[in-house]
Amino acid sequence: MNNNIINYITKELISDQLDGELESSDDLLGSGLIDSLGMMRLVLFVENEYKLKIPPEDMTIENFMTVDHIMSYLEKQ
Repeated sequence: MNNNIINYITKELISDQLDGELESSDDLLGSGLIDSLGMMRLVLFVENEYKLKIPPEDMTIENFMTVDHIMSYLEKQ
């Protein structure tokens, strides 16, 4: 699951912005790798890929700052 999200982010959202590989602990938002539109695309990907609906109140920095944060959020669902 972790690699699936990393692959999506790398190929679809930041393919031309990254030197090296994306790590699951990399700050997606604070580093500027993903902007607000990219974050919405990521949320839609997670919803479609894992067959769940993420309510607006769960679309927070705490849940989506890193791939590790996303994984923790998904484990709670």
